[in-house]
Amino acid sequence: MSDLLHTPLHDLHVERGAKMVPFAGYAMPVQYKLGVMKEHQHTRAKAGLFDVSHMGQVKVTGDGAAAALERLIPVDIIGLAENRQRYGFFTNDHGGIMDDLMLANRGDHIFVVVNAACKDADIAHMKAHLEPDVTVTPVPDRALLALQGPAAETVLSALNPAAADMAFMDVATLDLNGAECWVSRSGYTGEDGYEISVPNDQAVDLAQALLAHDDVEPIGLGARDSLRLEGGLCLYGHDIDTGTTPIQAALTWAIQKVRRAGGDRAGGFPGADAIFSEMAEGVSRKRVGFLPDGRAPMREGVAIFADAESDVQIGNITSGGFGPTVGGPVAMGYLATAHASPGTTVYGELRGKRLPLTVTKMPFTPANFKR
Repeated sequence: MSDLLHTPLHDLHVERGAKMVPFAGYAMPVQYKLGVMKEHQHTRAKAGLFDVSHMGQVKVTGDGAAAALERLIPVDIIGLAENRQRYGFFTNDHGGIMDDLMLANRGDHIFVVVNAACKDADIAHMKAHLEPDVTVTPVPDRALLALQGPAAETVLSALNPAAADMAFMDVATLDLNGAECWVSRSGYTGEDGYEISVPNDQAVDLAQALLAHDDVEPIGLGARDSLRLEGGLCLYGHDIDTGTTPIQAALTWAIQKVRRAGGDRAGGFPGADAIFSEMAEGVSRKRVGFLPDGRAPMREGVAIFADAESDVQIGNITSGGFGPTVGGPVAMGYLATAHASPGTTVYGELRGKRLPLTVTKMPFTPANFKR
C-alpha cells in the first residue's frame, strides 16, 4: 500500500473509516462503515459520493480537435453540440476496444475522461496519433467526484441552483462551494447524478460540503461495482478489452449513423472494416445478461455450457455478484450467438457443478437518468 498513489481525498477516506485497497495503482476505498450492501442501497434510495479521481482527465485543443479525435474514436464528435457529452471508445486495428471513455464538447476544446488503468496508454495513443495537428494536455491538477442517486439533484442544486437545469449528458462550468467545477450530468451507476471535476486543493472542502447533506453517504468501489453491474454497464478489462469489438459487446448503439457504413463520415477509425463487417454479417458471440437460479453468485471466469452434460463451452461470465436491488445474483458475459436469446436456459460450472442460469436483457434495474 505504501507504494500506491493517493487521490486528493485519501486522508478524508481514512478519517471516515474506509477500508483502503489497491486499484489501478492507487489506494482507493472499497467500502466504509456502512458496508457494501448498505452503500449500494443508499445510492439507489438517496445519494452516494464516490471518489473517481484516479480516472484520467484530458483536454484536446486546437482547430479541428473533434475531427482529429474521430480518427481514433468511432462516434460522432463533430456533430456533438457544445456543452454536451457522449460515450465512446478507442479501437485498435482489429476493431478491439482499447478503452472506453466519456468526451464532452466544451467549445474551445474536447474534454475526455478515460479509465485509470489505461490513462497513460490512452494519453500516449492520442499524442502519437493527433499531435501536432492538435494539442493533447493531461489535467492532473483536478480531482473527480461522482454524486449519484435520486437525491443528487437536490443536493447539488443546494450549492448551485443551475445544477437542476442540466439534463442527462449536459456539461457545464459551475461554482460549487467556491470552486470552479466542470460538471456533467452523468455517472456509472444507472442512477441520476453528476460527475464533478474540481481543483485538487478544493476537492476535500467540496466533498465535505456534499457529505454534510443528510442524504449523502461516501461510497466505495465495492458498491460502485455492484451498482454498475445492475445497470448493465461494462467494466473495462473485464467485460470489454482489446479482444472484444463494440458489436460483440452490444455497444453498437454508441456508433452513430454518420460514422457507420454509408454515413457521411463513415469509417476513418482503426478497425473500421472489421467492425462494419460484423455489423453487416453478425457476430459469433455477444454480451448478454444472466440471472442465476438460486442465491449463489456466479462470478468472473465461470464457464457456460448449453446443458448440464455438454463438454462444449459456449461462453463465460465476465462480471457477476449479488445484486442488492434485484435481490439475487446477477451476471454478464459472452455467449455464442445461437444461445443468446433472452429466456434461454444455460448452465454455469460452479465448484464442479452445473447450475442453471437464464439469459436476460440488461439493465437488471431500470435506468433513472434525467432525460
